[in-house]
Amino acid sequence: QVQLVESGGGLVQAGGSLRLSCAASGRTFSSYAMGWFRQAPGKEREFVATISATGGNTDYADSVKGRFTISRDNAKNTVYLQMNGLKPEDTAIYVCASATVPYTTARAMRYNYWGQGTQVTVSS
Repeated sequence: QVQLVESGGGLVQAGGSLRLSCAASGRTFSSYAMGWFRQAPGKEREFVATISATGGNTDYADSVKGRFTISRDNAKNTVYLQMNGLKPEDTAIYVCASATVPYTTARAMRYNYWGQGTQVTVSS
């Protein structure tokens, strides 16, 4: 079993920055890719970013490319999402997920463990 606990969400003004953290436990963290997804009320869950097991490869949704950076510290069993240049449309619950594969993937079906989510609200 895997437990994922997100932190770092909050309220920020447009143009501001925020760093989310996701602490993992329960299995070999370094063997699996990790991802961030988000969901706003009335909208479907959408992919945000993913990072490979080793941290050597990353992929991002077009909507956040150039603004967000995903990283991981395998020694700490933690994955991060640095969010810069935040926009009101980034407002959502951000959820960390652990994949069943070691390579980057934007497919939600490739993730079998999910955190509880942390709220990010960007005001205009």
